[in-house]
Amino acid sequence: MNYFSLNKSSPKASFKQAVVNGIAPDRGLYYPESITPLSQDFIDRISEYSNEEIAFEVIKQFIGDEIPAEKLKEIIKKTISFEFPVVTIEKNIGSLELYHGPTMAFKDVGARFMSQCLEYFNQDNKDDITVLVATSGDTGGAVANGFLNAKGVQVVILYPSGKVSDIQEKQLTTLGNNITALEVDGVFDDCQEMVKSAFLDEEISKKLTSANSINVARWLPQMFYFFFAYKQVSAQHKDIVFSVPSGNFGNICAGLLAQKLGLPVKHFIASTNINDTVPQYLVNGIYSPKPSKATISNAMDVGNPSNFIRIQELFQNNLTQLKASFSSFSFSDHETKEMMKDIYNKFNYISEPHGAIGYLGLKKHSLHEDEFGIFLETAHPVKFLEVVEATLPISVEIPSQIKKVMNKEKAAIQIASYKELKTFLNS
Repeated sequence: MNYFSLNKSSPKASFKQAVVNGIAPDRGLYYPESITPLSQDFIDRISEYSNEEIAFEVIKQFIGDEIPAEKLKEIIKKTISFEFPVVTIEKNIGSLELYHGPTMAFKDVGARFMSQCLEYFNQDNKDDITVLVATSGDTGGAVANGFLNAKGVQVVILYPSGKVSDIQEKQLTTLGNNITALEVDGVFDDCQEMVKSAFLDEEISKKLTSANSINVARWLPQMFYFFFAYKQVSAQHKDIVFSVPSGNFGNICAGLLAQKLGLPVKHFIASTNINDTVPQYLVNGIYSPKPSKATISNAMDVGNPSNFIRIQELFQNNLTQLKASFSSFSFSDHETKEMMKDIYNKFNYISEPHGAIGYLGLKKHSLHEDEFGIFLETAHPVKFLEVVEATLPISVEIPSQIKKVMNKEKAAIQIASYKELKTFLNS
């Protein structure tokens, strides 16, 4: 499998090159040269396969022979060694819970898959490679955990000061070893811009790769749980509608790619907070990025979502075609809190802000009788403890995964500019 840059002015790359490079030399995102649909027989018989078998069939064409089949199966087994349940909330709506992994966030899948791929590719390299990543919340913890003690890999995580939850910050600043956290005086977009600048800087870029969803090894395995969800609800024989809380749009882009592979999904909804670049684009046809605004759903505080260009490529940059399969709606903090209360009061289900926005998207879409809506719960409510407990009349039980980091001491280096980042990387 070869990958090309969406900026169209860099050489094609193998899967290994795309993973190690992170981003193409022309600053474009890598995109697969071909996408071959899975067999209809596989889709029809999906309930007969294990999750590991499904994941292998879904991902193998994007890797080719660059990782031996048995090694790839081993990587998959380690990646998805937890549950992905669809929990029925009401008659035609379910929650796909993606928080049963080690850091209790959906990004555990991509981070674990990528870390193992990179460790495999770097096994004979005498020099360490540095994984540079920006986070608006859960990416940092998932990447830190996924890459902890990975041989030949150093990890540097940039996060916006004061704009991630206390637990998220603990998860990315307390592990030590090969993990370093840089606390940036700014917002997520500033962190992301510093990362992109580093990849364009010839003095340091050759030693860097990215673990954000711009990296194909982070992005592609997110397809897995859309197939796992379909497996669980296919017996209902209803049209499936997914509502995906969306920030950098990597997760919903993976869902749309799964649809391209033949997954029977009728419609996708990108549910956002007030950072509404994409919802506005669907209204007026003008893609106009803007500075991000802070919200209670901080993992989606992104004003210029990197992965939306991949979605446009999936639909040949045809807005009419995109709208046939894709909607996007924006919701305020007030609407988010009211929906959290509504879900709890009516169904005794605890939803954190991102999941509540996903639920709001399904309600805005207005499901038909022959549709089953699935919203993604992308993180455990404990990850947003202050918001959840201030909104709902409950005390959230602290899971063991979180207890392990709660009392550890934060270790972060404060920076405010790309110059300071470069100085640190050179040191």
